Amino acid sequence: MRAGRNARKRLWRWRSNPLRRHDDVIEAWIVLAAGAVIAVGGTVAGLVTAHTADEVFARQRAERQPVRAVLVTDAPASGPATWGAGTQARATVRWAAPDGRVRTGPTLVDTGSKAGTGVEVWQDGRGRLTNPPTESTEAAVESAVLAIGAAGAVAALTLGAGALARWRLDRRRIDSWGQEWDLVGPRWGHKTG
Repeated sequence: MRAGRNARKRLWRWRSNPLRRHDDVIEAWIVLAAGAVIAVGGTVAGLVTAHTADEVFARQRAERQPVRAVLVTDAPASGPATWGAGTQARATVRWAAPDGRVRTGPTLVDTGSKAGTGVEVWQDGRGRLTNPPTESTEAAVESAVLAIGAAGAVAALTLGAGALARWRLDRRRIDSWGQEWDLVGPRWGHKTG
């Protein structure tokens, strides 16, 4: 019995009622439309974002290849304290690009490494040094986080637009009540105060 009352209470704007205003019906449609946009639009935005991120990470894994390089200079004995690279320092390496040309460039290597030491570096399809591709597990987590963010953005924008529309309806109702009071108030014949 209690569930039936709650359902009737939530759906009062849809029922025929002499006190129901046109603005109440508009507000009910706004709430319904916002819920549908959040459910459908958020799901679609999340799925599209996850799919796009997965494609980007897969392309990185396909394009980036490890290659053996040789240190041209000695790596400093201690590198600058950077996040995630505390035991590495920047040094110049030489490697063969996919087109066969020999290239040189800076990269992070283990601190204290001597010139002539072989290291593994990653290059893109053009032979430029790059970071290793994102591993599949990490890529799946990042895709999921991006999808949740996209769905959340759709929900936030929709809720904001719905709140703005409801605020405008409230302003319109208040103005209407003020106009009606201006007509009815003087008929009461006395004023307080």
